[in-house]
Amino acid sequence: MRRVVRGVTHRCLFVNIHTLRERGCSTHTSSSNKLVAMGTESESMLQLAAEALRAKNFDLAADIYECQLAALRDGESRQDLTVRRADALAFGGKFTEAVVAYRQAAEMDKLRPAHLGNLVDYLTSMTRLDREGDRGEDAEAGATGCEDISCRICLSTLFEPVTLACGHCFCKKCLEKGDKNEKVVCKECKLSSRVAVHSYRVNVVLSNLLAKWFPRVYRAGRLRREGNGLYSGKKVEAALEKYNQAIMISPTDHILFSNRSQIHSSLKHYEKALSDAEMACRLMPLWSKGHVRKAQALMSLGRTEEALREYLLCLSIEPDCRLARNEANKLLSDLLAPVTDQAPEHISDFPKMLSSRGRVKNSISGASQLLGPVPPSSESRVAPGTPAAGRLDGSEVTVQEDGKMDHYVLNKRKRRITKEECEDEHGAEGKSDAKKRLKSGESAEANHLLSPAVGDLLDPTDLECSLCMRLLYEPVTTPCGHTFCLQCLKRCLDHNPKCPLCKEELSEYLVQRQYCKTTLMESLIARYLPNELMERQKIHIEEMAELSNLNKNVPIFVCTMAFPTVPCPLHIFEPCYRLMIRRCMETGTNCFGMCLADDLKGFADYGCLLEIRDVTFFSDGRSVVDTIGRRRFKVIQHRERDGYNTADIEYLEDVKVEGLAVGELQSLHDTVYEQALVWVDSLKTEQKERIEGHFGPIPEKDSELQANPNGPSWCWWLLAVLPLEGRAQLPFLAITSLKDRLSGIRKVLLFMSRNRNRGHAVGQRS
Repeated sequence: MRRVVRGVTHRCLFVNIHTLRERGCSTHTSSSNKLVAMGTESESMLQLAAEALRAKNFDLAADIYECQLAALRDGESRQDLTVRRADALAFGGKFTEAVVAYRQAAEMDKLRPAHLGNLVDYLTSMTRLDREGDRGEDAEAGATGCEDISCRICLSTLFEPVTLACGHCFCKKCLEKGDKNEKVVCKECKLSSRVAVHSYRVNVVLSNLLAKWFPRVYRAGRLRREGNGLYSGKKVEAALEKYNQAIMISPTDHILFSNRSQIHSSLKHYEKALSDAEMACRLMPLWSKGHVRKAQALMSLGRTEEALREYLLCLSIEPDCRLARNEANKLLSDLLAPVTDQAPEHISDFPKMLSSRGRVKNSISGASQLLGPVPPSSESRVAPGTPAAGRLDGSEVTVQEDGKMDHYVLNKRKRRITKEECEDEHGAEGKSDAKKRLKSGESAEANHLLSPAVGDLLDPTDLECSLCMRLLYEPVTTPCGHTFCLQCLKRCLDHNPKCPLCKEELSEYLVQRQYCKTTLMESLIARYLPNELMERQKIHIEEMAELSNLNKNVPIFVCTMAFPTVPCPLHIFEPCYRLMIRRCMETGTNCFGMCLADDLKGFADYGCLLEIRDVTFFSDGRSVVDTIGRRRFKVIQHRERDGYNTADIEYLEDVKVEGLAVGELQSLHDTVYEQALVWVDSLKTEQKERIEGHFGPIPEKDSELQANPNGPSWCWWLLAVLPLEGRAQLPFLAITSLKDRLSGIRKVLLFMSRNRNRGHAVGQRS
């Protein structure tokens, strides 16, 4: 589309809007009420400008706004249009002209945050693009091998880890930043838990493991917790001493430096606050809180432009950070204000100042200086207003950990020296190959940073289930902080809805039925105990194969009569049957046998295989199971397993007939079916509605009489609703001749009919 210049006619502009609409640009009018009052023609121009912005035709949008400004006299509307024109110029890459336009708008009235939102977004996007250019090159060099044991909120080693219902782990204090009575939402998978934050306890097994593997980190964590308590009590000097001790123990913890920066700010030691904030950024370049700390220190020193850059860098990492966005809006408003000492001429070169490539690269690759002295920042005038003492992060006490092992700093220092030596030795031509070889070596080294420590300290008994005394398999952690094998926990909850160790009530946990595996525990076991895990998996696979066999050791529910194709709802409350139903579902068979009780053998020799269609669980562990009959079977061997009955079985099928017998069978079938309909119709209305509500209406006749190995489904429906005792119904399951079954049903119907007629006659005589 050709560019529209200042003197273009309105007719040409309408042609352009028609072209934009043909390209699929959606209509968006963002005019204020005063702009709408300009009339239909002006409204069309503004609509065109909005569509041009959405189509990324920023030059067209800027020119339209300029044309409208020429004809506008209203002050507030002029400021609004001027800001829009400045936005279009900025996104179009004409930042110098955009700054001039923003200044013109600021001269009319002080710019509000709403005016500067697009400018902040533009500057943030420039920062983000530059930062992403470094990420690919430095990601491998920045790997430490500790990511698996880090909190995804503070990016540090888990300290006092808490496992949510979804299976992800976070530091306890990281989760307690909000209202402790609110429901927890996982920061990683976004799943919500019905359990409040305060109800979660520290994961005992994981906490003991991390304390064993990283004793120095945990000692520093305890000192930090003490320092936070002193700081909250406004004993700032004592809190500083605790943090000094903690940093001596764990000098690569970015949280320690960040919190000590806050303490220095409270003591008005702004240079030291900036030094600690810079160290936190070097230790963890992509941690937004570190850049906020640095920006606050720079603001205290009066270095507003550098502070603005840090706030924008923070937004590029965490776009939803309200503090950084609000502060960036305020700083931009002050920088663009029509006061000479607040609006320096080189503000138009601000995109160049935003370049974080060198700073981020130095933060990652400059780890060789982590233990060395930090060069002092240049002194400047001190701006009034410092963070108030009370809590180390402004709103809550931060108690998190860093995931770097002590030898990590030395490894990074060695890698940097090696990199410099490679460049000196090979020269410009050999830099690329040398860097590739170095990176491959760094990657291999990073992947094994944990291995030496864990290899010496790891004991398989540390990861044993306290119920089965075997290696944790599919580990699940309860809100009270105890970890068990998934199946072990379920079996215990079948008997009692309480934690097997601490006896804490787990009713809410049962209602959720969220038995999500603890991902970190699974990862640690798979990485450091692969042989033990393979043996444990082998045992589990063998158990599942045995449980899924529907011919041997088939689970038997001893309760009532069940028939093929007929629904059979069950109320499950006994622990042994809870276990049985769960195993049927876990193996994927969803099937078990139903038999009548027998005083001598325990259960009858014939039964019906039921298939689970749906299960509804209750908070106390009970459940209602919706099942339907599938196949008949004969019991070959009676057995027992884990408190419930099992059996070796063989399935029964009707023997098919041929020749003249088919016609005779069909005639008998039709006759008995008609008798069944007569009996059903003779029932009282209430009885019939109750039967149909439970079992449904009587099925239609099958088109192919012998197609189903169990025979016509209406036969089983009728047997289920006839007022017969279980012992009278049981022989029908054993019959494999459809003719004999139909004959038996006919006899029952005749008996029922005679009794009904006899009762009717007696009633009339009386």
